[in-house]
Amino acid sequence: MLSAAAGARVRMSSRLLFIAVMIALAVSGSVGAAGTSNTEVKEIVSDASVIAESVLSSAELARAQLWDLSAVEWHRYQQLMQGIRGSISPSTISPIEVLGIHARDDAERRQYAEDWVRLMREDVDRILAFQHAYDAAGKRLYPNELMIDIDRLPGKHEPADAFQSTDRILFFSRPNCPDCDALMIKLLTRIDAVSGIDIFLTALAPGDDAAVRAWASTHEINPEWVRSRRITLNHDAGTFDKLTGGQGKVPIILRRRGEKLSQVRGSAL
Repeated sequence: MLSAAAGARVRMSSRLLFIAVMIALAVSGSVGAAGTSNTEVKEIVSDASVIAESVLSSAELARAQLWDLSAVEWHRYQQLMQGIRGSISPSTISPIEVLGIHARDDAERRQYAEDWVRLMREDVDRILAFQHAYDAAGKRLYPNELMIDIDRLPGKHEPADAFQSTDRILFFSRPNCPDCDALMIKLLTRIDAVSGIDIFLTALAPGDDAAVRAWASTHEINPEWVRSRRITLNHDAGTFDKLTGGQGKVPIILRRRGEKLSQVRGSAL
């Protein structure tokens, strides 16, 4: 627990930071009217940064650096999380999202939005790269085995209402397919009822990750679902023909429960 003196120092540092930032903002907004030079403004902003660094711990400064944020930005993020944002948002919300949601003008909002888009694009690239490595490892380690035994596919359709939390859905789709899109919308409403949805895209050039990203963006696939693997995005790479013996027609929904795979009627969703 902080001593009275230590607590007073923290409160004083926070007050100094607030005053410095407010002065910097006020001065930057009245440069022309008051004749204050850009150099003076930069010095005040620099002073605010120095004060912020003195308030933050070394661990907090390290986290700010990981997100490519300044000490002032990180301190503002922490203050925002003490208010309504921290009460209604999940604990996993990123600092960039918090700062962007509470941006003070259009330019700041646009900057944080661009930063977040770049980070998400990089993350999707990493996920797809790992998925490719995973597929290659499966072929390398088990070259003579199918992903799923086709002989275990039942001949009848099973109702989607039988979904269990441990079930996993395999959905085969393709771009420019209205029927596929309609089923995708219905499937996303059931994502909380199952372990996850594995999406396989057909009719794409091998390795065309840009087309996969475009499809995911068009269908508003939540990046958090992809990161947590509640949804996986995959090139078909012949999987569809292996599972259907070359007789299947896209779109098709399969439900995997343990070792058993069954087809789900789209009208049952």
